[in-house]
Amino acid sequence: MSATSASAEKTERLLNLILALKSARRPIPKEKLRAALPAYAEAPSDEAFDRMFERDKDELREMGIPITTTVVDVLFDDEVGYRIDSSETSLPEISFEPDEVAALALAARAWSTASISGAATAGLRKLRLAGVEIDESLAAGVEPRIRTADPAFEPVRAALSARQPITFEYRKNDGSVGLRHVRPWALKHWHGRWYLTGFDVDRAAERAFRLSRVVGPVRKKGRAGSYAVPADHVPEVSLAAQAAEPEGTATIRLRHGRGHLLRQAALRTRDLDHRWSEVEVPYERGRTERDVAALGSHAVATAPAELVDGVREALRRVLESHSSRSREQSE
Repeated sequence: MSATSASAEKTERLLNLILALKSARRPIPKEKLRAALPAYAEAPSDEAFDRMFERDKDELREMGIPITTTVVDVLFDDEVGYRIDSSETSLPEISFEPDEVAALALAARAWSTASISGAATAGLRKLRLAGVEIDESLAAGVEPRIRTADPAFEPVRAALSARQPITFEYRKNDGSVGLRHVRPWALKHWHGRWYLTGFDVDRAAERAFRLSRVVGPVRKKGRAGSYAVPADHVPEVSLAAQAAEPEGTATIRLRHGRGHLLRQAALRTRDLDHRWSEVEVPYERGRTERDVAALGSHAVATAPAELVDGVREALRRVLESHSSRSREQSE
């Protein structure tokens, strides 16, 4: 038996036990549970059943599910029964103020184009079934907006919502610009920047694109609803995989005697003067920025432009963090 099937069987057994104990009006002796639940009935011996039942009880109690033990018959105190009191496992009634309901409806609408749209819709449906009145007109005139300086964001978001292929010019790490044909799968804010993940038609593979490197307009190329987003697509996985691959070469100036890790990875090294040397290393988006920023004034990123911007942004965040701490301490 595989580990997966064993886990599934155990989950089913625990759920059946919970249902049996919650639906019972009176405490149930374990022998009746053994006869009623197939997993217990198939136990090869009394000892095996007892061990299984005791483990299940302990596991449910560790989950916070209170199983009460009660004497079934006062004349025979050696026979006990088990039960779960529904009142102790039920959540209290949930109520929302009108503005809270409006915020929920607005949030669901904001994510109607994202990968969690199904969960957002299901959440509102469950609230309606629970008796919560959802009046989306309360949010009328209020549009959910995500602030971003990337001009490509809105057209990409619209194409993602329509499941419509797009084409755009994209600046690569080496500065060259090429045309891309993409089926948008998701938008993700990752490490301070917005990225589009999707299927690159020309390369017939999944790719990630930084929106700030989209050059010029984003054009729709194809019919709306002409493709489906893979159910198992996880944007973070795509971004992490792409970030781990070197994207060209980075040029960095280092003070003599500093940046040993960068020097070890260097493809080329040359001395500039008695204080500085210049190294070329494989550029790994995110990691190279962190390595350079960690050296502070002992390192200067010179190329590519993405690395320079990333280091500058990292140092700016450090400065803001120190300034905030200083203000807190002075207060």
